[in-house]
Amino acid sequence: MKALFIQHDHVSPPGPVAERLQHHGYDIVETLVVPETNFRDPNVAFEFPPLDDYDLIIPLGAPWGAWDDACIGNWLIPEVDWIREAVTSGKPVLGICFGGQLVARAMGGSVAPGPMHEIGWTYIWSDRPDIVGNGPWFQFHYDRWMVPPGAVEIARSPIASQAFIINRTLALQFHPELTSDALDSWLVWGGDDEVEKVGQDPAVLLAQTKAEDAAAQQRTFDLIDNFIEKVVKT
Repeated sequence: MKALFIQHDHVSPPGPVAERLQHHGYDIVETLVVPETNFRDPNVAFEFPPLDDYDLIIPLGAPWGAWDDACIGNWLIPEVDWIREAVTSGKPVLGICFGGQLVARAMGGSVAPGPMHEIGWTYIWSDRPDIVGNGPWFQFHYDRWMVPPGAVEIARSPIASQAFIINRTLALQFHPELTSDALDSWLVWGGDDEVEKVGQDPAVLLAQTKAEDAAAQQRTFDLIDNFIEKVVKT
């Protein structure tokens, strides 16, 4: 079995999500959409691979908006179509943050800037803790989705919908793949400014994340176990 991670930027490794999928027998393939040299000019051309080559698709997060065709439309619009084909065909998809927003947009929902940013470790309210636990989960997003027709929302926070299921796809608004090393890179590449804009201290957020690494890894392992058993295998 092969799992394809779509990394939209060069500082978003798949972390413990990939580690747990390997435990379940998946070979991990990673492909990068926007290389480091284009991080400030991200509207690159990209050809998405044939879906039939993979058993599971995982589109990861991104610092850009899943609604922003003007900024990244050269690859965003094709990716929305590609994700729609995957979900409607019954291909398992795990959409993470931006990736979850792509699923919402592809399946007839919408994505737009939210009323406020959601950054840091947050407890959510899950109707299906047997699939998505209440957390805490790491959040780093400025936008939110409207749940698409036919999907079942299974988790939310006071700020945004946090998870929904459609077909054999699970969309997540939070970041189960996040580790302190990845967060350090996000902060270096502009995330520190966004953290400070919402009145938080990036150094404290990073220290908190380092302290949370082990527990967060186990929560992610549980999430992936549940996803495979109760979403992929249905």
